[in-house]
Amino acid sequence: MVETTDAVMQFLPVILILLVANLAQKLREEGQPYYGQAALAYVMTAAIHVGLALFSVLFLLIPSGLQAQPELQAQMAEILPVRSWGWLGWGVLIPSLLGLALLTKPVRRWVARFSNLDADNPLHAVSGSMSMLIPAYLSVTLGIGLDTLSRQLAARAEETGQPPLTVGFLWVQAALFVLIALIGVGWPIRLSLRGALNRLKIVKPGGREIAIAVGWALMMVPAVMLLEAGARAVGMGIDADVETLTEQLIGPLSQSPWGIISIGLAAGIGEEALFRGAMQPRFGLVVTSLLFALVHGNYGITLSTAVVFLLGMMLGWLRLRYNTSTAMIAHAVYDSTLALVAVTAAQFLNNQ
Repeated sequence: MVETTDAVMQFLPVILILLVANLAQKLREEGQPYYGQAALAYVMTAAIHVGLALFSVLFLLIPSGLQAQPELQAQMAEILPVRSWGWLGWGVLIPSLLGLALLTKPVRRWVARFSNLDADNPLHAVSGSMSMLIPAYLSVTLGIGLDTLSRQLAARAEETGQPPLTVGFLWVQAALFVLIALIGVGWPIRLSLRGALNRLKIVKPGGREIAIAVGWALMMVPAVMLLEAGARAVGMGIDADVETLTEQLIGPLSQSPWGIISIGLAAGIGEEALFRGAMQPRFGLVVTSLLFALVHGNYGITLSTAVVFLLGMMLGWLRLRYNTSTAMIAHAVYDSTLALVAVTAAQFLNNQ
């Protein structure tokens, strides 16, 4: 319940900003004055980036102050274990400044030359700016450290008796992603629900599309396993912290058929609606795939991140060639199959 409430509160500002920006764009399309609404959306977006930038500057100043006070440094290490103050500082500050820059029209006009973004569209402006929250989020994860997060999750699970990730949370997050995708393309202010789904290319898939999606997913699973095996053979195996954190998050869910199905289906529906459905037509295949990889912060910057990027490229191609529904099916089958393979392999090893 706490995790669900946290997820809703985390995405609530994004939803409000998108609604205001949609209203501004609706007025713009109707030839009415829209600058007040656009300015409000820009100010709300800028406030998020300014807040993050101020915190990042604080994180850059803390280490120098701690070096002069060893006792305070030890106390801080117990309260807030940090692996890298640089990631918490520069890793958050740079995306925040880029997010602010993307709210200015000259920068938006330059970006529009390389994308399908409209420099004069308030919705495109705030969407482009808020995309910088993804690398900032990853930087916070890297700053705290995957090992630290793993220990914190283990301690919380022991204290509450609940797994770090629940099936309910997966579906709430998926619903929020779908909601943001729908609002991001104009629902309910500029488009009807049917119109928004058409813009997202979420349609009823045909038998051929289902077969293609399943086939691609089942081919990707052994391909990724061979890639990881090859990486291990040359000393570039999966990071131990990534494996531990992933096991803590996904392991409990993999103990039931509904959990395995939810791992794939919730991610397939939510992430594909947002990334392939809403973002890719504006940001392009490569940039969207990169943001998709970075949003998986539990992988840090490792071989797993590269695998997710390649997966995003494949899913993006399915969206371009067919529709978002096809990408959803492929994503769901891929994730659930990987979870099932991992569970089967673990059971096999335990029985040896």
